[in-house]
Amino acid sequence: MRHGYFARRAFIGGVLLVGLAGGFPAAQAAVIGKAQRIRGNVRRRQGEEEERLAAGGAVLDRDYVATGINSFADLALSETRILLGPQTELLIDRFIAGKGGTLELGVGRMVFERPEGAPKIDLAVRTAFGMIGVRGTKFFCGPSRSAAFAVFVEHGAVTVQGGGVERTVSAGEGVDFERPGAPASAPTRWGQARIREAYASVGSR
Repeated sequence: MRHGYFARRAFIGGVLLVGLAGGFPAAQAAVIGKAQRIRGNVRRRQGEEEERLAAGGAVLDRDYVATGINSFADLALSETRILLGPQTELLIDRFIAGKGGTLELGVGRMVFERPEGAPKIDLAVRTAFGMIGVRGTKFFCGPSRSAAFAVFVEHGAVTVQGGGVERTVSAGEGVDFERPGAPASAPTRWGQARIREAYASVGSR
């Protein structure tokens, strides 16, 4: 799975979106968090070095994390929590606790969560479908039902840019993408059944 990621990253880069465990040299990147819970086969890669990620293992800035079939990861980055569903690839391109950064979702689905009372951060999630602009919130993104990619916001708000169109998605709303390069649909209210399905797909709730 990881070998296809770098080819996809070259494509994603052209789309407008919105000690250590395992013996990695400390000089390579800062420790920014840890794995809270791991189920199944989850790998982390830093440069040319790769290892299996276990619960309690360190997460570094610029880590590439990939989950296998029927595998899940719950990552704690300071007050930020990131849940990765099965067959998901995430690059932590840059993350500064309390400030923000950039994440790159190659394939799969994730939930981003910060406590409602936590200070806002300036963070962007790049995907092949668009850029998700985040300022302290909880949202799901990934395939959902018939949509190739979707974004649902539980609390707070995000901006979604793709296909030359920007949408603001507020709490309780979601948008769908038909394909990369297409604009997101207009925001609509999601029903409880679809919300439950989305969270269940990343091992949440």
